[in-house]
Amino acid sequence: MLKQWNTTRCLLAVVLAGLLISLFFSVQRHQVEERSRQTEIMMEYEALVKLADAEGKPVADVLAQFRQAGVTSLAVYETTLEKLAHKGVLTPVTGADLHHAVRAGTLSDPIWRQLVNEGRIKKDYLYIAGEDDRTFREVEQDLKLRLGAGRVARLEGLNRPVLAVQGTAELLLSLHLGLLSDDMQAVTNSGFKLMARPSNFVAVNKEQVEATFRRIEAAAGGQVSSVLFSGDQTLGFPGELDTVAAELNRLGWTLAMTEHPLQLQFDKQDGLLELAKKVNYRVARLYVIDKAEQKKMTVKEGIHRWAVTDEERNIRVNFLRPFEKPTPGETSLETTLVYVNGVRESLEDRGFKVGPAGLFAPFFPSRLLLALPLFGAAAAVVLYLSLLVPLTRAQALALTAAGGAALFVPVLLGGGLLMRQVAALASACVIPALTMNFMLSRWEKRQATGGTLLRICRDGIGELALAILLSLAGGAYISGLLGDVRFLLEMDIYRGVKLTFLAPILLVLLVYLKRYNVLHAGAPGGLWRQLQEMLNYPVRIVTLGGFGALALVAWVFIGRSGHTAGVPVPAFEVKLRAFLEQVMIARPREKEFMIGHPAFFVAIMAVYRNWPRAVHLLFVLGATIGQGSLVQTFAHMRTPVVMSAIRAADGYLAALPFGIAAVIGMQMLVYLSNLLGRRLAQDE
Repeated sequence: MLKQWNTTRCLLAVVLAGLLISLFFSVQRHQVEERSRQTEIMMEYEALVKLADAEGKPVADVLAQFRQAGVTSLAVYETTLEKLAHKGVLTPVTGADLHHAVRAGTLSDPIWRQLVNEGRIKKDYLYIAGEDDRTFREVEQDLKLRLGAGRVARLEGLNRPVLAVQGTAELLLSLHLGLLSDDMQAVTNSGFKLMARPSNFVAVNKEQVEATFRRIEAAAGGQVSSVLFSGDQTLGFPGELDTVAAELNRLGWTLAMTEHPLQLQFDKQDGLLELAKKVNYRVARLYVIDKAEQKKMTVKEGIHRWAVTDEERNIRVNFLRPFEKPTPGETSLETTLVYVNGVRESLEDRGFKVGPAGLFAPFFPSRLLLALPLFGAAAAVVLYLSLLVPLTRAQALALTAAGGAALFVPVLLGGGLLMRQVAALASACVIPALTMNFMLSRWEKRQATGGTLLRICRDGIGELALAILLSLAGGAYISGLLGDVRFLLEMDIYRGVKLTFLAPILLVLLVYLKRYNVLHAGAPGGLWRQLQEMLNYPVRIVTLGGFGALALVAWVFIGRSGHTAGVPVPAFEVKLRAFLEQVMIARPREKEFMIGHPAFFVAIMAVYRNWPRAVHLLFVLGATIGQGSLVQTFAHMRTPVVMSAIRAADGYLAALPFGIAAVIGMQMLVYLSNLLGRRLAQDE
């Protein structure tokens, strides 16, 4: 420890000051989160039309049923010639087909035959016939915007409007055109808000962007809830993002961003994050259940998924799909209506309002006030270093000042995002280690009296609560340092999730080796000496087996962290998670209530029973898993800060029966071991 107690208290005061400011930022963040608790329930207009057609119901009646069930907005996609032909709105035919029909004598219209004979019908063109209405005119406009006016022309001398379009039918029939005004007005006239889903143009220009917004504005007016771009690029990428942003800002429309299937940031779309900044973060996070996954779900499971998703991941647009597999005894329409109604009711039960997506205010913490959490993080690191290396008062203060300045100066100059992430990572790793060191100091004062099971459980309940409160300071630091709108929307993320799981264990291991002689009884042998002895320790089959077991635990422990597809989750654990989500406000993490916190109980038992240091170390490291996990929970900035705190509390409550069971189980193992030992002695 630091040789000057006043220096230790000074560093702790800096840590405490940083904690208070972090809590202040967390309160501000909570207020921002609470003001955005309105969720949009959205479906596809075309999907509901297909559902109505499949069951022989009038489209207007089906739309009215879904509006009553809770759907607030409908998405309209761009059309294609293929879709319009399927609906019978337009009739596309290739020039080659017209030539074939003339030669075969099957083309009855004399005007068409005359055009073919005069050579005015070209074989490599597509000809589009229709009625002279708004849809036909919009298709003509869209084709000119997409292809250029030189490749699209009207044929003269016919009794109906016909477009001649240069290009192969295969490409033209699937070419994205624009959003049709008739579709958009059908949505708004039915009482829904419109979610517009335009796509980008090849070599996009300002005229194309402005034409897209003009049509949407003219058709839907003030009834547009949001815009969700289709394809792998936003409209306007790369050169016209400023034009798109100007239109969105002028109209006040929300930019929707689809969460990635692995729940880490968003589906990749070029220009999306840049555009979000240009619209001053007027953004709503959107989630849609994967089609393959929904097929395996029951309606009840789907409803529960949405309630948890909106509560825990700041989702504000729920993109619902119809249930293709209906509940027995119901039609697909009836099942989907039950599903939508259930989603709405579950959201309202959790305090959400249903309507246009709630938005997060463009909240950013004060750069000047960030100085205290940044210096506090540096002070926490220096406190930890003092546990391993003797530091004078001057050295400790100098390290704190230098580290804090290195973190704060870039922030003061207007940047420093990386420095804030570094400070958050350091806090998440070091504070759980300091917590466990504090607990070791408390346990040193206890004598190995044997301790009754009742006393061990009582102390475990109280001291685990104390350890959690101390470790939560690390969570508060993460929340305060990263608590701005970019992290709430997950445009920026906490870096080093897996390191946050592993580093506290390694840090506590070093502290433990510094404090105690693990391999030999007596006074500590020094950190580096013990490390050398451990590396030179004789390897036996039992030792290899132990390392193999630890490697397996590490593989599961690290592989199950983060968002990447790693260690699979067994079926029983899936059921346990579902149960906990039903009975608790925030489902606690298994690493806490099934591993870390029960190990904390057994670590106390090891103190009272004077078990070997190596055994005690094993359970201390296990307890560190729980402390690191609850701090890491706060790294998921999309989760409301209050929900993360509740998750830690629920983890504590869920751990109590597991901790007590672990103590009783260890006592039974001790009895069994003693019994077997006596029998072996008698046999000899």
